[in-house]
Amino acid sequence: MRHLYSCPLRWSDMDAFGHVNNAVFVRYLEEARIDFMRRLAPGDGSPSFTGGSVVARHEIDYVRPLVHRHAPVAVELWVTKISAASMTVAYEVKDEDRLYLRASTVVVPFDFAEERPRRLTAEEKAILTEYLDGRSLEEGTVAV
Repeated sequence: MRHLYSCPLRWSDMDAFGHVNNAVFVRYLEEARIDFMRRLAPGDGSPSFTGGSVVARHEIDYVRPLVHRHAPVAVELWVTKISAASMTVAYEVKDEDRLYLRASTVVVPFDFAEERPRRLTAEEKAILTEYLDGRSLEEGTVAV
């Protein structure tokens, strides 16, 4: 299963060359990731996905420029790896027929009270497994 986030474009996202600035794409990924994590929280008093997390690594491939428009762009997100104390999420920023960016992020759950990383709980791993897709980013989802 994959998570889909509809990301609005803002006039201020453009740079001097008339397209969305490369650094702004990192914010798009963050917005999609936060939306994903909030939707994962099971509620009912469960502590899963309610604490903090930190980004340990970003890897981004810019495929083509994205120019400002009124329609949002889709950010598709899925999990590619789950370990004891981290997860890797992959993304594609795209429209139905155009791919703008492929990326991945290593996310580490973090206990801010203790000021240290923490392990994923069994419940968190079980929930993340629903979004686990072992396909690499290069395996076709959208024609470039």
